[in-house]
Amino acid sequence: MSDSDHVRPLAPVSDESASNTKNTLRRRRNRIKCSICITATSLILVTIVLTLIFTVFRVKDPIITMNGVTINGLDSTTGTQIQFLGTNISMVVDVSVKNPNTASFKYSNTTTDIYYKGTVVGEARGPPGKARAHRTVRTNMTVDIMTDRLLSDPGLGQELIGSGLVNVWSYTKVSGKVKIMGIVKKHVTLRMNCTMAVNVTRQAIQDVKCKKKIDL
Repeated sequence: MSDSDHVRPLAPVSDESASNTKNTLRRRRNRIKCSICITATSLILVTIVLTLIFTVFRVKDPIITMNGVTINGLDSTTGTQIQFLGTNISMVVDVSVKNPNTASFKYSNTTTDIYYKGTVVGEARGPPGKARAHRTVRTNMTVDIMTDRLLSDPGLGQELIGSGLVNVWSYTKVSGKVKIMGIVKKHVTLRMNCTMAVNVTRQAIQDVKCKKKIDL
């Protein structure tokens, strides 16, 4: 048997088969490219969202500040210091709220209570309001002092005669929310406790010290 009987030539590759192979490789490369593009785009979007959340959309704590307190109604012509409390006394509490966010901080009614030895001797309610982005809103609340509650304390006279001071403390609360682009909404409650002394002789407030607390 000759060698020609054992060796057979391979069948030639047709143009159609080569074209199908090229198309298959091309589609595979396109799928890989699409997968890479989708993955890269997703990573970019996640990075952008996280950046916005921790920068632009991050809700920062509003800042509440006691600017000052004035007292009205003390009459130095009435005689003794105890008799000062027989008049109509009121305290004007000057409070400001600073909003460091990129959106407005809307708050409901503000409240301020005045305490003497744990007893509420004055209450005030302020109207709702709004602190615009990166702005500070200031409000004054007039607190009418309930002198009958003050006079009912047996130690008041001794305190006045000894130092001429009435030590009180105030509690102010502001509740509201920050809403950024309708996406991020955060409820915020600002609380501030302040101790102070009413100088009856000078008809003034002194030694004001405040502590603040924010609930998110």
